[in-house]
Amino acid sequence: MRLVSLASGSSGNCIYIGSDEHHILIDTGIGRKRVEEGLAALELSPADLDGVLITHEHSDHISGLGVLARKYEIPIYGTAGTLERVRQVKSLGAFPGDLFHSIRPGEAFSFGDLDIHPFSVDHDAADPVAYRVDCKEKSVAVVTDLGEYHPETVEWLADLDALLLEANHDVRMLQVGPYPYYLKQRVMGKQGHLSNESAGRLLAEIWQPRLGHVLLGHLSKENNYAELAYETVRMELVMGDCGCGKNDVCLAVAPRSGRSDTVQI
Repeated sequence: MRLVSLASGSSGNCIYIGSDEHHILIDTGIGRKRVEEGLAALELSPADLDGVLITHEHSDHISGLGVLARKYEIPIYGTAGTLERVRQVKSLGAFPGDLFHSIRPGEAFSFGDLDIHPFSVDHDAADPVAYRVDCKEKSVAVVTDLGEYHPETVEWLADLDALLLEANHDVRMLQVGPYPYYLKQRVMGKQGHLSNESAGRLLAEIWQPRLGHVLLGHLSKENNYAELAYETVRMELVMGDCGCGKNDVCLAVAPRSGRSDTVQI
């Protein structure tokens, strides 16, 4: 099972997860050519994809969806609320109706040996979800765009082998940065984005020895930088009560506009 971030940041998000036989993308917030190039580095083509799973309808998660899905006739999966909003985005163009497949949070579906578990998150979108993917005895999850987390979030993230987790902003940088007041309040709100500190606390709650790989993603260009996110999350994790030592997990930051190293589990 492989997990690779093709892009993860405020300007575009696209995550690959796959087994030997089945392959999916979570979000397509980058252009078709970048998706093709990212998959080619994995010796794949968009034609190999079983589906694109959409977390929510914001542009940094769907801007490349129309061209990619039409060219390769890739099925699109999302909640009913998300898909309705996607249909309303004129810049994406028209979609053949049979490409859309509605899913519900808490109801699993499968592509061969990939078992997909969508679960609700708090974000200012129609009906946003994150995804856990199980393949035989292995499990990974992609969790971004949540303003806060709950005990249910912790339950969905139990017993993972790998995780891509949002570490969007440093609170101090956001507070003194260039964003207007209303946008600062949105980002820090309960339906906004996880800060570095919050990401570290969540990670400390879910960590167990099986969780060997963590990618930090969706970093803000204006309100964060990779070294700060890495050190803040690592400190929260190692200094917490979970028993994680500094060498017990491979912690890395997913590039905002490029491909991450492959997480192989």
